[in-house]
Amino acid sequence: MTTAIDHHPTRLRRSVLCVPADNARALAKVRQLAADTVIFDLEDAVALEHKGEAREALVRHLSKHRPDCEVVIRVNALGSGFGQMDLTAAVAASPDAILLPKVESPVDIQTAVDWLGENDAPESIRLWAMIETPRSLLNVAAIAETGRTFGGRLDCFVVGLNDLGKETGVPAHPGRAYLVPWLMQILLAARGSGLDVIDAVFNDFRDAEGFAAECRQGRDMGYDGKMLIHPAQIGPANEHFGVEQAAVEEARAIIAAFDLPENAGKGVINLHGRMVERLHLDQALKLAAKADMIEKRKAKP
Repeated sequence: MTTAIDHHPTRLRRSVLCVPADNARALAKVRQLAADTVIFDLEDAVALEHKGEAREALVRHLSKHRPDCEVVIRVNALGSGFGQMDLTAAVAASPDAILLPKVESPVDIQTAVDWLGENDAPESIRLWAMIETPRSLLNVAAIAETGRTFGGRLDCFVVGLNDLGKETGVPAHPGRAYLVPWLMQILLAARGSGLDVIDAVFNDFRDAEGFAAECRQGRDMGYDGKMLIHPAQIGPANEHFGVEQAAVEEARAIIAAFDLPENAGKGVINLHGRMVERLHLDQALKLAAKADMIEKRKAKP
C-alpha cells in the first residue's frame, strides 16, 4: 500500500507565464519580468506553419538569453508529428522542465520518460503535465503516481480549463462553481504524489478584479500558483500566492518554540495558550521556507 508524499515545495511557482516561442518581442522582454516560471510555448501559441522556425528561434534565444527564473518548454503532443522534434529541441535548450500537453494516461508520461532516457537527456530535466481533457481527469490519480516511480521525472500539474471547458461544455463562470470539484480532484491527486499544481489561466487580462478573485480562490484551494497569459498578471499572482507577514511571524514563533530545550521531543506544546502539534511545526517550516525563497527572489537584480 502506498502512502501520501508530503508536499514540501523547493521552488516558487506563484506566477507561471506562458510566452509564445515564435514571438521575438515577447522573448526579449522575459528577462525583465518577475515571473517565478516562464513556459516557452511551442504548442497552442504557435501556428502549424511556424512550428519549425519557433523551435529554432527558441533554442537560439535560450542559448544566449536564459532568464533568471525556472524555464519550462511546452512541446506538442508526441503523437502530433511535432512532438519528437520539439523534445529534441527542448533537450538542446536545457530547460528545467518540459511541459507535456493533453496528458491522458500514465502511458503519456512513460513514453516521454523513455524517449528522454533513450536520448540521454539529463536527469535534471523534469516533466510537467497539462490536465485538460475529460480522460485526463478520469486518470489524474494514476498519472500523478508516475511521479513516484523510479525515473518518473514528473514534478507538476498545470490545469487547462479552456480545453476542458471546450470538451465538456462546462463554462468557467465567475466563481467557477461547476469546475471547483474537478480542480480539487486534480489538487488531491497532485498532493497525494507530492506534486506541485498550477491553476488555469484567466483569459481576460484586463479584468484585474476578476483575476485577483480567481487567484484568491486558487490559493485557498491549495494551488501553488497560476498560469498567466500577460505580464500584467505577474505582480498580482506573486502577491496572492505569496505569504502574509503575520503568518510568517506566527510560523517563526512556532519553530522557535519547538527549538527550546524544554520542548525537545514533545509532540504537543502550549504556545501562548494554544495547543500546537508537530503537524503545525511542519506547516510552519514550509511557510518559512517559502518566505525565505520569496525574499531571495526579491533580492535578485
